[in-house]
Amino acid sequence: MKYRLISVLFLTLLLNGCASSGTASSDASPEAAQQAYTQLGVQYLQAGDTVNAKSSLQRALSINERYAPAHNALGLVFQAERDFELAERYFKRAIELEPMSAIFHNNYGAFLYARQRFAEACHQFSRATEDPFYPARAQAFENMGRCYIQLGRLDVAEHALRRSLDLQRDRPFAQVAMAGLLLDQGNIPEAVGLYNRFRAQVDARMAEQDANSLWVGVRIARADRNPSLAATYGLLLRNLYPDSEEYRLFKESEQ
Repeated sequence: MKYRLISVLFLTLLLNGCASSGTASSDASPEAAQQAYTQLGVQYLQAGDTVNAKSSLQRALSINERYAPAHNALGLVFQAERDFELAERYFKRAIELEPMSAIFHNNYGAFLYARQRFAEACHQFSRATEDPFYPARAQAFENMGRCYIQLGRLDVAEHALRRSLDLQRDRPFAQVAMAGLLLDQGNIPEAVGLYNRFRAQVDARMAEQDANSLWVGVRIARADRNPSLAATYGLLLRNLYPDSEEYRLFKESEQ
């Protein structure tokens, strides 16, 4: 399995109370100014302008060096610049300042996952799930599930993926990953049902197939004795992802 993450979910900062304007007013309170500069830095980051993002975030920290959202945002900036040592330093500082922040744990977990430091990433994702009011809690459980799959802890992965789907029924990755786990357990009816829910989202253009979901589709269709559908997924793998590990596995399974 490739080490993929849905990047937009990890770039969501949820900075409560941040100003929506692009400047910090000279007569704003220090608290409002640090929020405004941080929000401006996030906007620059989303636009791909890391130079101005860093400048704005440094302004926020010049007002209050202990403003954790600015440290978290700088972690994302340096991650985007592939300066991983600095990125980790800022993620850790944000968590040190606000250890109960679910989003800081989630973002740091995403960083660790991308670095293939799965055991550490799983711990951070687990911490992110602890806040019952975290708006992206379903995503955090999904991240935790995919992380434990990498560690081979399939029991914990299944629990996390089920919790993700309990909280948000139509999370595409969780559906596909859970369907794959159920298939491996021999629970074909539930695997087919979950995968069909995912397919309905694809048909409605609410989700997209990738190499992993197509390979899971091949395996489920075969288990469900639907060779024509399995062949269709295999053809899509060949046409769309000919260099993928999943297509290699498909070709091997055909021999």
